Amino acid sequence: MNTMKYIALLFVGLMMTACQDDWDEPLFNTPPYGNNAISDEGIITIAELKAMYPNVFASTDQNKQITENIKIRGRVTGNDLGSNIYKQFIIQDETGAIIIAVNQSGMHGFLAEGQEIVIDLKDLYIGGYRKQPEIGQPYNGTSIGRMNKDLFQKHYKYVGQPDPTVIQPIDFDVNMDMDANCAKLVTLHDVSFAPVGGLGTFAPDTTQDKTVSLVGGCVNRSLNEYSSSKVVVRTSTYAKFAAMKLPYDEVNKRPKKCNITGIATRFNNTWQILIRKESDIEVLE
Repeated sequence: MNTMKYIALLFVGLMMTACQDDWDEPLFNTPPYGNNAISDEGIITIAELKAMYPNVFASTDQNKQITENIKIRGRVTGNDLGSNIYKQFIIQDETGAIIIAVNQSGMHGFLAEGQEIVIDLKDLYIGGYRKQPEIGQPYNGTSIGRMNKDLFQKHYKYVGQPDPTVIQPIDFDVNMDMDANCAKLVTLHDVSFAPVGGLGTFAPDTTQDKTVSLVGGCVNRSLNEYSSSKVVVRTSTYAKFAAMKLPYDEVNKRPKKCNITGIATRFNNTWQILIRKESDIEVLE
């Protein structure tokens, strides 16, 4: 009886092994996010896109639905890795840059810096938040806001692997054309933060530092080299480097010079520099 049992078990094992030979190997060449069915037809540059809708950026907070079968292609230059860019990311091509607003956090997990993507713009909205171009959905009627995350997944596809070296930051110039250069990756060379009171950090908790005033949950820090009406460094209190001390020489009691890399967004006619992560701050002395 036991012999018959063993023979039966052996037979079952052999059958299972034979069945396994017919299994298909899993395929891992299809990206887990996005819409791989999007074609490469109808791709225009970011500069061409902006030129098609100049009126939505000319005044405060407008939007317009994109009805044309057009797409843009660019690389991610800024995301929420350092928590200073919130529910949006930035793409840039050889002609310009634009913000993509999505109601989703943790996007750096699937949109790394240097990742190239194609975005199908048909039926999405383009608008200007304080003259800063964005792609998203309507907010409060005429303004532009974040699109639904499920909608966004249907409107983009990956192109190749991330390569953050392809797009290098340009040297910041306060007088450069805002329309052409807003949202580009830039580096401000040899600058220093204006003296501040309190804890002297990038964006302290206001319960700990009463000298700080918040604007939209962020702190605007001035630079000694520029008027605050022209350039500010904007940091969220949720940024991972928010509690970091502003570069300062405690011995000689003066601000330290540094190079700052970030996204040069605009707020009307003021440059707002968004540092992406702590490594974007290079202290020179």
